[in-house]
Amino acid sequence: MKIQIKSIYGKLLFEGDFSTMAEAVASAIKGKADLSFADLSFADLSFADLRSADLSYCDLSFADLSFADPRSANPRSANLSYCDLSFADPRSANLRSANLRSANLRSANLRSANLKDGSKVGNSKRPLFTMGQIGRRQDNLMAFSTDKGIRIQAGCFFGPLDEFSNAVKKTHGDNEHGKEYAAAIKMIEAHFEIWKE
Repeated sequence: MKIQIKSIYGKLLFEGDFSTMAEAVASAIKGKADLSFADLSFADLSFADLRSADLSYCDLSFADLSFADPRSANPRSANLSYCDLSFADPRSANLRSANLRSANLRSANLRSANLKDGSKVGNSKRPLFTMGQIGRRQDNLMAFSTDKGIRIQAGCFFGPLDEFSNAVKKTHGDNEHGKEYAAAIKMIEAHFEIWKE
């Protein structure tokens, strides 16, 4: 069947006859098609070979990237919210400014992934720790063990654990959300202490 890959602005980026979207994307990458700004939301890319793909600014929200191989891919500033990266292997991927809100990163190998402040994941035997339905927004909180220390992704915040802790105190003080975040911070610190290299 004919499959088209369009940009988030509606421009045709690639098309051809393929059985699945994963095959189409792999062929586009192999043919060096420019997939930056591609609209791949809700796409089934499970088991796809995305190595070295330029996926910058793509919309990958709700996409299935389980078991995919995006090693050395560039999803910089991509929207990965709610996508399934379980068991994916994004080692060395550039995740700088990527939106990972509510993404499923269960068993994903993030070793050496480049986060948005230039830090690289991989300073722990279990470099990712997540917890959900937390805080005023009842959102997911992700903690990464990196070469620059623990980094926190919570809502629009991304930065070092100590900056996150200060932001929580300033915003929530000693209210219920402040207490919940304080407990989460202690748990994150304990997790990375137990599982450090």
